Parts: sequence; C-alpha cells; structure tokens
Amino acid sequence: MTDLLTRYRERAERALDARLPPAATAPARLHEAMRYATLGGGKRVRACLVYAAGAALGAREEALDAPACAVELIHAYSLVHDDLPCMDDDDLRRGKPTCHKAYDEATALLVGDSLQTLAFELLAHDASLAVSPARRLEMITVLARATGSSGMAGGQAIDLASVGKKLVLNELQDMHARKTGALIRAAVQLGALAVEHADKNLIAALDHYAESVGLAFQIADDVLDVEGETGVLGKRAGADKARGKPTYATLLGPDGARTKAKALLDRALESLGPLGDNGVTLAQLARYIVERRQ
Repeated sequence: MTDLLTRYRERAERALDARLPPAATAPARLHEAMRYATLGGGKRVRACLVYAAGAALGAREEALDAPACAVELIHAYSLVHDDLPCMDDDDLRRGKPTCHKAYDEATALLVGDSLQTLAFELLAHDASLAVSPARRLEMITVLARATGSSGMAGGQAIDLASVGKKLVLNELQDMHARKTGALIRAAVQLGALAVEHADKNLIAALDHYAESVGLAFQIADDVLDVEGETGVLGKRAGADKARGKPTYATLLGPDGARTKAKALLDRALESLGPLGDNGVTLAQLARYIVERRQ
C-alpha cells in the first residue's frame, strides 16, 4: 500500500482501540475477546475505503473515524461468526487462532453480537461524526441493509446452502455481491454520507465504483485460496476447495477469474472519472484489492 493507505490503516487501528471497551472492564473476558478479534490484524480495506471515499468529497479524517470503525466492527463480527464450527469451522484467522479457539464458542458468539451492536451505536452517537440526525439515520440504514438478510448474512446463507453444488456465474455473482460486496459497497457509501451536502452525482459515481470493487475483492480472494500459502494469507489456504464451495476460481479457472477481476478493476477506475484527481487514492485501493497477495 502507499504511505497514505498505510496511514489510514494505522488511524483505523487507533480509532478502534479507543472505541472498543477496555479489556479490564466487566465483563472482562468478553471485552478482552472483542479486542482480540478486532485489533492487531487485517488489511483494513473497508476502513480505508471509508477514509478514501470521504476524503474524495472533502471530509476531514476525524469525521470518518466512526463510520470506518463501524464497518470494521461489522467485518470482525462476521469473521468471528463465520469461523464457528456451525459455519466454516476454521481454526486460523489473521495469523492467530480464531476467536472460538482462543476463548470458546459461547464467548465467540457473544463477541460477534457485541461487535455488531457497537457498530450501530457508533453511527448513532459518536461525537466525531459531525452530521445531522437524519444523515446518521441514513448511514445506519445503509449499514443495516448491507449486513442483514439482503446483504452479508443472506450471502452467507446462500454460501452454506451451495456447498457441494455448482452455481452458474450469475448465481455466484449474486451470492458474493451479498456476502462480500455489500459491506464494501456500504463502506464507500458511509464515507460519502459523512459529507453532509455531497454532490449526488459524485455519490452515485462512488457507488458504481464500490459495486465493481466489491466483486473484484471476492474474486481476488478466490484466486488466493487456490494459489496462496497459509503462512502468508493468515488463514488456511485451500479451505474453500476442501469444503466444496463454489468460487470464481473453480468456475472460471484461476486465469479466467483474474481476467474477470481485471475487467471489474477497469470498470471501477472508469467510474472514478467524475472525481478527477480526488479519486487517486480510491484508484490505488482498487488496484491493491485486485493485485494483492494476501
């Protein structure tokens, strides 16, 4: 990543650290586990998208901390729940034992619940988010839709029901537009909505960008699952194939999947045209998402 994106990652880490409950505060084990699942790892792509989208429309970084934390908290909650034995049953996440392995399954379930609710609390009340109550409500609605049955949770349900089955490309795209793309799209929308009087045409351009980037992110993940190494990925390589999950890499082959990701990257970059030079950081993020190796 560039220096700016690295700074965004570091800023998100500090903002999360400040907003998560202290580990020593009762119930201490739950709060410790919440911090374990959220801090000290991850690419923070979603937080970076919040900062970059908001900055493209003129927002101050301080005003973007709460929505950046909100999307990262939702992402962390989803990983904790996805890793549970009743879901994907994973032992490794971000290079360390998954939450239910480090603690226990009941604690991991409560961690996910608590991270999710904290995300919405931040959008509702965090003082650094200098927007009107109506705009806060709009942001809460965006995140709720991206998280629930029409978004991330629904995508996970389709994913679980698709194990061992073959999906056609449109079905696979719909699943990942929900499971992965919805939260990435919400991250960009929240960054834009943090600017109270942003140009609606620019917000629409950012949404088109986010739609392409969200799918490109999942395709890159599918290729890495086939070609990556566990020590580099921070999670078990080949897990999707071992479970019989339909992926872009199995449906199109790694080369075909990379071609699809490149086409989505080109579409995302084209969507940034109306932003001019203000879209440079978002373009860098899109390239990183497609070209990353972990």
